[in-house]
Amino acid sequence: MLVFGDSWTYGQAATPIERGYAYVLPEVLGGSTVVDGVPGSGYIRVDRPRFGDRIEALDPSAEYDLIILQGSINDRRTDLGGYTAAVNAAWDRLARTYPDVPVVILGPAPQVLPVEVATAQIDRRLASLAAARQWWYISPLQEHWITDENYLDVIDTSGVGRDHPSVAGHAYLAKRLAEAIHAITDPVTRLAASEDHPTD
Repeated sequence: MLVFGDSWTYGQAATPIERGYAYVLPEVLGGSTVVDGVPGSGYIRVDRPRFGDRIEALDPSAEYDLIILQGSINDRRTDLGGYTAAVNAAWDRLARTYPDVPVVILGPAPQVLPVEVATAQIDRRLASLAAARQWWYISPLQEHWITDENYLDVIDTSGVGRDHPSVAGHAYLAKRLAEAIHAITDPVTRLAASEDHPTD
């Protein structure tokens, strides 16, 4: 799997960095991961490497069974006027580079509660854009991965963590992500979901 994203994917606040969720994911899901996380990165944030440019730099000869594209909250303080175009351009590049590899979009997770308005808006836009491509979308916001009850267990609010997941938080995120991926890729689960929500 390629796990691509921002500082959460990078493993920020995990000690060592290899205890970040993207590194831990194979322990609960199986397989192995190539981790490509850049702190501060997003689709349109101008002062850090953008997702589109980073995707363009990926090795097209690499072979993956699954791509997980995470985030990002880093665009929440940027004018979202060009957001949809930037996301589509980045995803087009990803699809051209790995045309036969299934993609899971992992939406932003809240670093603070209550969830910031812009973060929720980004989540809704990404969900809609993923649905238009028939790509899987996992929303930590809509699935309530981080709540008032578990916030301090998941997020390190210290000056070191700076509102990133703690080591325990990264382990928790890896577990939730593995469960979500299993639910959307397991044929039995998908059949049950289609029967619950028929398209005809």
